[in-house]
Amino acid sequence: MIRITAFTILTVIMLSCSPSETIFDLSPQQSMSITGKGPGQDAAFNPYADTKSIAVVTSLSANPFTIRIQYEEKVINEIVVNREEEKEVILEQGYELYLDSQLVSRAQVKFKRFQAN
Repeated sequence: MIRITAFTILTVIMLSCSPSETIFDLSPQQSMSITGKGPGQDAAFNPYADTKSIAVVTSLSANPFTIRIQYEEKVINEIVVNREEEKEVILEQGYELYLDSQLVSRAQVKFKRFQAN
């Protein structure tokens, strides 16, 4: 007989509701596709890619890097992320997210479901 405890159920619920999170080490002169290209091509999994979502990008290093948003090979927006700074970027369905770095950098990327106010 399988015994399921309240702790087990709570743990499963918390894991299924937690945002997807990935840490990236960026080399100098590197451009990395994070999400939006499709399975097998994305460096991170955006569980909300089938709708509007939010990418939370946090700098974990002293050096700045740039978030680049593209749609159909056109640059929509570029945002500089400075030392220990966090930026929230709205991603429409089909948008591609890139991280570009001129210096060695480290970034954390999490995805959240977009919720209209």
